[in-house]
Formats: sequence, structure tokens, C-alpha cells
Amino acid sequence: MTLLEQYLNFRTMSLPDELYNVKFAEYFESMRKMYLLDDRFKTMCDDYCESIVNAEIYKKKFEKNFRQKLECENLAKELEEEILFYIVRNSS
Repeated sequence: MTLLEQYLNFRTMSLPDELYNVKFAEYFESMRKMYLLDDRFKTMCDDYCESIVNAEIYKKKFEKNFRQKLECENLAKELEEEILFYIVRNSS
């Protein structure tokens, strides 16, 4: 890739969405340059982005599983009460 092509890619290149983070806000321009020119930095950023995406996936799974857990616990409590009520009502 020629220097001109690199420059044009740099001017139009954007960072992955996960890097648009308030903590990095003052460094966006530097990050863009380093992301394009420094393979080690790019790898770090890509790993960070992958971690952010995975954390969001697991957060959603956790929330879904937590809701299901609560539903099961609530159902078990209702059934406990029904079982006890049934025993009391139908025992001699």
C-alpha cells in the first residue's frame, strides 16, 4: 500500500464502535493514527472490542437466565403452598 493510499484510508477510516468510549474521548485522533499504523495497538483495541461485545452477550444471557430463575423460584413457592394446602385439606 502506498503512502497516499494509507493516508486516504486513514482519513476515511473510523475506529470500531466499542472504542467510542467517554474514557477515550480526548484521544480519538491519536487512537485513529495508532490503530492504523501500530499493529500491537490495533490488536489491543481489537481484543478490547471483542471483550466488550462478549461481556454484553453474557450480560443479556445472565439477565435472561436470572428472569427464568426467578420465575422458577416463584413457581416452586406457589407449588409448595398448594402442596401444603392440599395435604392439610385432604388428610384425615
